[in-house]
Amino acid sequence: MGGTLCLRQQGETYLPRWTNEDKHSYQQRLSVATLLPAYEETLKNNLGRVFSEPTQLSESTPAVMVEYCQDMDLLGNRLDVWAQAYFSLALQYGVAHALVDYPRVETLKTRAEEKARGARPYAVLINPRQVIGWQSSHQGGPVQLTELRIREEIVVETAPYRQQKIAQIRKLTPGRVELYRKIRQADGTDRWALHDSWATSCPRIPLVTLYSKRTGFMCGAPPLLNLALLNIKHWQSQSEQDNILHVARVPILNVFGLEAGEKLTIGASSATHFTDRTKQGSAYTEHSGAAVGAGKEALTDLVEQMRQAGGKLLRSQNSSTKTLDQVSEERLQEQSPLYTLSNSLEDALDTLLQLMADWSGEKDGGKVNIRTELETTQQAFNAPAALAIQALRQGGDIRQVDAIRALQALNLIDADANPETLCDELNNLPPDLL
Repeated sequence: MGGTLCLRQQGETYLPRWTNEDKHSYQQRLSVATLLPAYEETLKNNLGRVFSEPTQLSESTPAVMVEYCQDMDLLGNRLDVWAQAYFSLALQYGVAHALVDYPRVETLKTRAEEKARGARPYAVLINPRQVIGWQSSHQGGPVQLTELRIREEIVVETAPYRQQKIAQIRKLTPGRVELYRKIRQADGTDRWALHDSWATSCPRIPLVTLYSKRTGFMCGAPPLLNLALLNIKHWQSQSEQDNILHVARVPILNVFGLEAGEKLTIGASSATHFTDRTKQGSAYTEHSGAAVGAGKEALTDLVEQMRQAGGKLLRSQNSSTKTLDQVSEERLQEQSPLYTLSNSLEDALDTLLQLMADWSGEKDGGKVNIRTELETTQQAFNAPAALAIQALRQGGDIRQVDAIRALQALNLIDADANPETLCDELNNLPPDLL
């Protein structure tokens, strides 16, 4: 995701130096190398497909949870913005973590005092590279996380206008948090030692893990790894192509038959004179261009392979005539893995909100509804079906609750709403709405 500048910093790791290529020539070649951002654009495009509309909360979501969603991480990011970053991490690494944290309030005794102080649960994104270890147990139910160790880097002020980065390890167990930092020993070596610890009221480790390609508990593999590798190959091949173009564009002047030490002036305002054209002369040698064409074809093939690996963003459009049913079916097949991931994201966000609700004393955290491109592009108002449901209801052929469920299936009514609750609301409307 770092793009051209990041790959240039990596140097020979992703752009090997050729045999007998001196360091200066390599640095020149590296400084002009550019990356086709196929991997980055594919990630952004898939994010746009999943978050084609703003994230919505169910009608049953408590008001306090709606307020929390306006600032999920206490950094000003609302739910849909925060969820995009969460989903982006999962697409990059195959797994992403979110930790529900709560400010330390040992001196506060009641929830009213906590509310007055502004203490509230919030979500923290955890990059999977920060997780250095964990332990789990399986006792007749789902696998439970019993210990989690996270590497962090914080900035502390050591003096006025002077700050220092400090590495620390956060160890979480059910109901307890411990912080470890390095200390210098008498022999000059460093070791990790307990710096601080405190108890929490949460009976579990409040971590929610989102998988995009699960390989095990707390483990995953990047789902677009093949695309990333092809993108690196394109980076290397493009550098070679640029180099051969640089060489092939400049013809080489050959001169033969001159006496030893004889000088020849070449230019637009000068002329050359030879006494014997059979033994003396000059000519330009130019590249045939065959290698340039082969390199161009190789790059074109790589782009096509990236289209196949990256999905619809880089895939050529099929211009053949198709029926509407064929188009809908193929779109569903192409996007079904991404659509499944969006459902997993909804479940993860629901769990996250419930953890925040538990910490705040709320019974229900609400539900999150993510409207993907697949749903929004295929959604159309089905007027005949809606009229048929209305006619059946008015004729007494179906129950009111069945009519509501049918309208929910048509996306005319909130699909997460409880049909019985909606029936009760419709049967007890205030007089001004009758």
